[in-house]
Amino acid sequence: MAEILDFKRTPEPLWREALGRKLRETREERGDRLVDVADRAGISVQYLSEIERGRKEPSSEMIAAVAGALGIDLADLLIGIAGQVRNLRASGYLRTGSQFHTSRPTGRPSGPVAMVGALMAA
Repeated sequence: MAEILDFKRTPEPLWREALGRKLRETREERGDRLVDVADRAGISVQYLSEIERGRKEPSSEMIAAVAGALGIDLADLLIGIAGQVRNLRASGYLRTGSQFHTSRPTGRPSGPVAMVGALMAA
């Protein structure tokens, strides 16, 4: 039997959003400018900005380059992201959606998602 999806539930953050939030937080804590980190990572300032805003889904190579430019290793980055997501869930942001932002649409599904749901229900 097909699983019924709860589309009214606030979605968890996308990986790119959680990653970007943590990278920006780390950069700001270190007092680094966007331009300096981008230069050390070998990427454009615009691309780093889009990563930090959760607009781009960077490759593993890009993530490694930015983490290296920030002087952090991948394990610490992943632990930090996991901690942020746990804190969002514990504080109720993921349940209520009161202050959590995601670029994913919420509410009733449409398009291909609705079509698959209708086919599964039939």
